[in-house]
Amino acid sequence: MRYSKEHKQETHARIVRKASVRLREKGAHGIGVADLMKDAGLTHGGFYAHFDSREALVIEAFNHAMDRGTERWRKIVAEMPPEKRLATIVDGYLTQVHRDDPGHGCAIPALGAEIARESPKTRKAFALKLEQMIDMIADQIPDVPRKTARKQAMATLATMMGTIVMSRVAGNGELSDEVLAAGREAVLGRAAAAKGPAKKAKVN
Repeated sequence: MRYSKEHKQETHARIVRKASVRLREKGAHGIGVADLMKDAGLTHGGFYAHFDSREALVIEAFNHAMDRGTERWRKIVAEMPPEKRLATIVDGYLTQVHRDDPGHGCAIPALGAEIARESPKTRKAFALKLEQMIDMIADQIPDVPRKTARKQAMATLATMMGTIVMSRVAGNGELSDEVLAAGREAVLGRAAAAKGPAKKAKVN
């Protein structure tokens, strides 16, 4: 049976969505092609009708997760005043819900260590999406030069993502919650310090 171009595109997108969740749950090497295709309701034999290689699927699935995360941030801050945007992103990221649901969370804490050992092609795709995320965070840091905002965005993301990794390692008890709280304090305290001391009100 021959399927329409639209059907093939829809099937391709479904495979990518399913793989995106499963890869974040199990890791880049924690699940095979057969299982990924089964999750999408397809046979192993149909894989190469959609992807040239397993690496191609991993890259697409990772890109899908990163794009969704960045777009979610953009929607959250769209109607907020600039001075509240970064704190809103941080508070939404460093949560118990995110810690406990890696399959629907940020791809970098879930896959970053593995991607760093992958091929140059995979690492390049990863780095491109990471840079886009850095730029998006830098956009939420007002009243500082762009170069300074990018540096702060890099430090912010590194702290946020490291906090999620540490909180998952610690489990879901008191220590894990303390790690999340410490991460929020570190990021938001740094953001406030970067703006410099508040100006004192003039006293008549």
